[in-house]
Amino acid sequence: MKCTIYYLAILIIFFFSSCESSKKEKELINGIWESIGYGKIISIENKEYALYDRTKISCLPAQKGNISDFKNTITAQNDTLSISSGTSIYKYFRIDSLPNLCSKNFAENKRTDPIYNFEVFSKTIEENYAYFGLNKINWGGLYINSKNKITSKTTEVELYLVLDEMLDKLNDNHGDIEPTDKIYEQAEKLNPEVKENVQMKEYGDFQIAQMVAEHFLDEDMTKDSWLIEWGKMKNNIGYMQVKAMWLFGDLNLSDSLIKQNGFVDTYVEAFNKLNESNYVKAEVKGIRLIMDKVMKDLNDTDFLILDVRFNGGGQDAVGLEILKCFNNRKVQVATKKAVYKNNYTERTLIFIEYSKHPYKKPIYLLTSQQSASATDFMTLASLELKNIKRIGSHTNGALSDALGKKLPNGWFFSISNQIYEDNQGKCYENIGVPVNYELNYPSDRQTFFRSVANNLEKDKIDILNAIEELRTKQ
Repeated sequence: MKCTIYYLAILIIFFFSSCESSKKEKELINGIWESIGYGKIISIENKEYALYDRTKISCLPAQKGNISDFKNTITAQNDTLSISSGTSIYKYFRIDSLPNLCSKNFAENKRTDPIYNFEVFSKTIEENYAYFGLNKINWGGLYINSKNKITSKTTEVELYLVLDEMLDKLNDNHGDIEPTDKIYEQAEKLNPEVKENVQMKEYGDFQIAQMVAEHFLDEDMTKDSWLIEWGKMKNNIGYMQVKAMWLFGDLNLSDSLIKQNGFVDTYVEAFNKLNESNYVKAEVKGIRLIMDKVMKDLNDTDFLILDVRFNGGGQDAVGLEILKCFNNRKVQVATKKAVYKNNYTERTLIFIEYSKHPYKKPIYLLTSQQSASATDFMTLASLELKNIKRIGSHTNGALSDALGKKLPNGWFFSISNQIYEDNQGKCYENIGVPVNYELNYPSDRQTFFRSVANNLEKDKIDILNAIEELRTKQ
């Protein structure tokens, strides 16, 4: 009986201690926090949060929700708030109150004012863009020349054309702006793009990837997946093709919406409603389930070809989850930092976790200049895994995450605000991650796709010959 009372007392103490700890944690998180880099402010009160996009001249509502959206990815210690998401750790410092700009109710003429939208766009670039120096950008000149094209009477389509031209001149791999469909259509009429000869066949990246996979696989073992194709070639060679580094999450998509809008648009609409951390977790969970099947099917192969030549990117965490299957120890693969004032944030160390039963036989990673963004990063991370060799052509060189922002008029845009470096401090932005065996693929997207589509057997033979030569040198 005494033991029972004793343990009951312990449980009661533990319960109230846990409640007290939880209460203190909530109190610590409550408040107004400004990000170190990234141009964000988050306001947390009780269980609700509001996220703002911030520049020196603007503070625009970006997202609202319940703090439970962050689950265990948000912590507070002293005057620092940390939010983790995939390979990113966003840090905030406490401020006394929301800036006046954040609480200001913008009048309709201010929200749609072309001059103000231009200034918010420009200030966001000025405060966050990471590659003025690398790309030799005269920002002052570009800003003044562009500003001179904007007046209070500038139309939406004229504004779009000016902003789009600015992004083009920045040579930003993740520079993009998304007005409405109507604005796109009007812009095409004002500034029609030069189109290729209609007699030249054009291929989509998923389309060409499917053609290659079907040609390479003598035994197709793919199941429950359209983003990854896998199986065996002759002579017990494993082949795995990854078409994208996103779209793996189970987001409970509506079948009727998919039928109406297509899978990708429906998926994008769903993940835009999610907290970033939860979205990335869904992607990682999805790829992990598929990789379990892939590794089980290909475990007894003599070596593995991993084809990401047609993969335009997605989430870094997806690439790391794939590489984890080939790794037997936790290893640092890179660092990244973001622009902050006239300097950078502290470096975030990025690691590959390990598998208890990794595939340790040789792996040949196929890349091209169409291997971009998160695929760039996966290739960069592969430099630290000694059983991986790279074949094809260097990757695209678009390593920074895309920093997404919203203009007062509702248009979304993105820029590159981060610098990724390997463990020796080298940055591969623009130049791409090199290969061990060069196949001199064309840099132009459609020229490359057509060269592969028209010579599928030669493409396969070239790769197998490259592998044979690399294996001979080992």
